[in-house]
Amino acid sequence: MNDAPKLTARQQQVLQLVQDAIASTGAPPTRAEIATQLGFRSANAAEEHLQALARKGVIDLVSGTSRGIRLKGASRSSARGDLFSLPLPRMGQLALPLVGRVAAGSPVLAQEHVDRTYHVEPTLFAQRPDYLLRVRGMSMRDAGIMDGDLLAVQITRDARNGQIVVARLGDEVTVKRFHRHKNQIELHAENPDYPTIVVRPGEPFEIEGLAVGLIRNSMLM
Repeated sequence: MNDAPKLTARQQQVLQLVQDAIASTGAPPTRAEIATQLGFRSANAAEEHLQALARKGVIDLVSGTSRGIRLKGASRSSARGDLFSLPLPRMGQLALPLVGRVAAGSPVLAQEHVDRTYHVEPTLFAQRPDYLLRVRGMSMRDAGIMDGDLLAVQITRDARNGQIVVARLGDEVTVKRFHRHKNQIELHAENPDYPTIVVRPGEPFEIEGLAVGLIRNSMLM
């Protein structure tokens, strides 16, 4: 039995654009970007399609942010209210360790940092993640990434400008938008209350991974 919602051709286009944007940059597109990409006359048309996708349970919309679009797809099956860990994981599911607070100076995936393991459908992500990282703080709010959300991360040591990365600065691990310039690296927050972090040559810096998806905090309630 297939319980997948039936989408119109245009709704499928919008959903695919959202998935592609998250896969390539780590963040969903704005309504204006959707309108431009798909030739809509206004951002309101994009909003109407997003509202339809939300009603069909394919995405969640977060108010108050231009990029507040979240992909959905995990199912509830545990009596403990654990949305992603199945009693008997189905064949083909991803087993992703959830990393909580990272201790200074130690590897992100060190055993003592792993809170639990979630089994999720690989179709949730356009690129295969290696682990989930619990987000701390609101510095990426305007990219739709909130405190307590689970960020799906693919391990890599390199990134393109504009992508959202998990970066290590000395003993601190942070989630920011990456920009490499000729003489420095900049890590941009998606919240005007937070300053840009500037990394100059010789300063401790390493990319731990690339954001490839998000599981919203409220889905765990």
